[in-house]
Amino acid sequence: MLSRRKLKRRHLIYYLRLFDRSNGKLLGHLVDITTEGIKVMSEAPLPMNQHFQFEMMLPEEFNTEKITFDATSVHCSNDVNPDFYATGFTIDQIDSDHAALIETLIEEFGFRD
Repeated sequence: MLSRRKLKRRHLIYYLRLFDRSNGKLLGHLVDITTEGIKVMSEAPLPMNQHFQFEMMLPEEFNTEKITFDATSVHCSNDVNPDFYATGFTIDQIDSDHAALIETLIEEFGFRD
């Protein structure tokens, strides 16, 4: 499968929680991230080609407790652990301050290759 990803996704030292802003439901945990997309691990498969409004909780080290953004699911499959599902998303809409926070997350808490 040809990857259309422009930026290398980075794994963080945290598995940050992602919630649906419309109902407050926990959707899963962040596996990797760029300013253009994320991968989420969840206990149930997430629907494909669906628009989500995310709220992502941040580590205590930040001056704010969450980032909000909109994303669309583009693929979903069983994780290496068959009890979980991995869903990839493209970020559709994020304000510049929250995009800068993602860049800081990657820089401060991302694993180095």
